[in-house]
Amino acid sequence: MEQKAQKENKREKVGVVVSNKMQKTVVVAVENLVRHEMYQKYIKRTNKFLAHNENPDVNIGDRVIIEETRPLSKRKRWNVKEVVAKAS
Repeated sequence: MEQKAQKENKREKVGVVVSNKMQKTVVVAVENLVRHEMYQKYIKRTNKFLAHNENPDVNIGDRVIIEETRPLSKRKRWNVKEVVAKAS
């Protein structure tokens, strides 16, 4: 019986690294705009995600893409896919 190769649709987010003090882990802040129900204004919301990072040259301020992965620890469910822009 042949097995079909299934393509996984992993969620991706773009954010800024705010901490790299841990070993192989970075904290990534992801901003998104949410519309207020009553006032119809856009509000900036920030969520922080712990992401696994094998690459040692990711620093604070770098813009990165993170992708969803299996649970790696209690709070770590994301993986650093690539660095979009280095901090100036």
